[in-house]
Amino acid sequence: MTEPSFLAAVRESYDTVAVDYVERVPLPTELDPLSRAMLAGFAELVRTADLGPVADLGCGPGRVTAHLADLGVSAFGVDLSPKMIELARLACPNLRFTTGSMTALELKDDELGGILAWYSTHHTPPQWLPAVFAEFHRTLAPGGHLLWGGHVGDERLQPTQGYGRPVSYESYLLPLDRIVGLMKQAGLAVTARLEQEPGGRVTRPHACLLARKPAKG
Repeated sequence: MTEPSFLAAVRESYDTVAVDYVERVPLPTELDPLSRAMLAGFAELVRTADLGPVADLGCGPGRVTAHLADLGVSAFGVDLSPKMIELARLACPNLRFTTGSMTALELKDDELGGILAWYSTHHTPPQWLPAVFAEFHRTLAPGGHLLWGGHVGDERLQPTQGYGRPVSYESYLLPLDRIVGLMKQAGLAVTARLEQEPGGRVTRPHACLLARKPAKG
């Protein structure tokens, strides 16, 4: 399958900003209380279900992957950027990190007990989100859980700078109801949603969704 053209811009941009990203983005323990609670609740759900490992898709330098591991979750990270994966491996040599795209995951059907997509789908053009969520559904075990987090809105952003460096990626902010609808179309049942207004370091509305692949039978 031919790689979607937008992936090259995302890969090159995050290779460029990787070191600056690590310096500027807060640690998981520095997130707002509600976001930390969603991560903790997700960790408890996947630990209790015990259906397989958790893939942190778009893991960046691996900080949230490591946070999940600290919460007792068997987690590994996947990211499009080789430089991000290099930094993740250096920071967390005890965890597994691989390069890859959420548009075509190199994972078996029903392999995962959970998927974390934490502020990692917004560079995906909306027309590609059905394929991404279909991959989430394919790779999740029946009864497996998804935690999605991201900014919401109705805007296409075309920045030239990111984290103090030149970038060529685009970002797509969608209404939360549209994201919920796309997940449902992919066969994922949304079980909880959290919407937050801007505050602190966060200058745009953001949200979290918990979803589940229905169990068989």
